[in-house]
Amino acid sequence: MTVADEQPAGELCEVCFGTGMEIVAGKGARPCKCQKTGRHTDPFEKVRVPRRYSRCHFSNYTAQNESQKLALLFASNFTNEYPAEDRGLLLSGPVGVGKTHLAVSILKGLTERGFSCLFYEFGSLLKEIQDSYNPRTQASELAVLAPVLNAEVLVLDELGASKPTDWVRDTMAYIINTRYNDARVTIFTTNYPDRTSNEREETLEDRIGVRLRSRLYEMCRTIEIEGADFRKTLQSGRNARPGF
Repeated sequence: MTVADEQPAGELCEVCFGTGMEIVAGKGARPCKCQKTGRHTDPFEKVRVPRRYSRCHFSNYTAQNESQKLALLFASNFTNEYPAEDRGLLLSGPVGVGKTHLAVSILKGLTERGFSCLFYEFGSLLKEIQDSYNPRTQASELAVLAPVLNAEVLVLDELGASKPTDWVRDTMAYIINTRYNDARVTIFTTNYPDRTSNEREETLEDRIGVRLRSRLYEMCRTIEIEGADFRKTLQSGRNARPGF
């Protein structure tokens, strides 16, 4: 990882311009102050992973069936092989099967190897973009989107969860197409399947549209994860214990 990578997206040091060395007239070069201020900072803190998922790791992912074992294998192999692996992952499955757990584990592994990563729950990202339209806020749409578009590896959690209005689909298309054109890897999680036996249930294509789903086939390997809701199983076990 270079010194420039340690700078927050869009905040290149104005003194050393990312070189890590400050030129002092008559004295030569010395380490820039930006190195000193960021030296003891955990790079994973910049990834924006919610505290709820901060302890997620491959080592504590509980694979209860073959699909989860396969998903764990694909996720760990992706982490080890990146950047030779230039396709992202689409982790698809019902609530509570560990999709976000695996996505965060990937980001941890890549951050430890020095890559620039970012996590966003898609609904939260849309809310931040909408808030940037409020003249009372200090943020701009460009400031919100720049890190999302430029991160080497981006996790977009809960794809399809937001109501599929024209604005939502246009925003999704802009983010996904920009990262596609810039050859940046994106990892998605979604609760919506590609196929359903119940006509009342929506598919991922229903939520994001035919064009974007087609684009994701090219951008990502689809990993379907099956299983019961781990959170519900855990809660049932707690309720069954004396004193709980």
